[in-house]
Amino acid sequence: MSSLVKEDLEKKLFKPLSQNLYEFIEIEFSVQDRYYLCVSVTKTDEVKIIMVKHYRVGLDEKYEVTKKWSLNDLQMIDGKEADTDNPFFDLHFKKVYSLEAYSCASKYSFARTVNKLNHAYLKKDLRIVNFDSTYINDDSIWSSNNKDCLVLMRICFYAFNLVCLSLCPLPL
Repeated sequence: MSSLVKEDLEKKLFKPLSQNLYEFIEIEFSVQDRYYLCVSVTKTDEVKIIMVKHYRVGLDEKYEVTKKWSLNDLQMIDGKEADTDNPFFDLHFKKVYSLEAYSCASKYSFARTVNKLNHAYLKKDLRIVNFDSTYINDDSIWSSNNKDCLVLMRICFYAFNLVCLSLCPLPL
């Protein structure tokens, strides 16, 4: 489903703006409409963070840009609590925007993409706080292109280790 939404976003919104969409996540912003937080790169290699409202008019899907920021203006991403599984995070620009992702995995996916694009295009000191750095940095052994499967993979690894340990005989 998300790949269809991504294709539709690219076709109807980002290609006409001459931008490449790298990542989008659904955010809880309004009860009536769907909102997406998107990360794109312009032809001049400027990274943009864009909030998009998704609504229907009859049978047609419509997208409207509601907020737009430059990655250069982003000072910090605050994941609120690194030790708990929650979808809440703050984007610190001149103003702080408190957002709720659809899931904790999508929050981490967004932070990974922003971090990756920051290293590729800006190389500025972007603070990403209250996230488990194991899941954010590309140099960790857990980094992957599967993004949302990252957390599940690590949980499975720990569960497998627990099963192996429980099957080992204890010395008397």
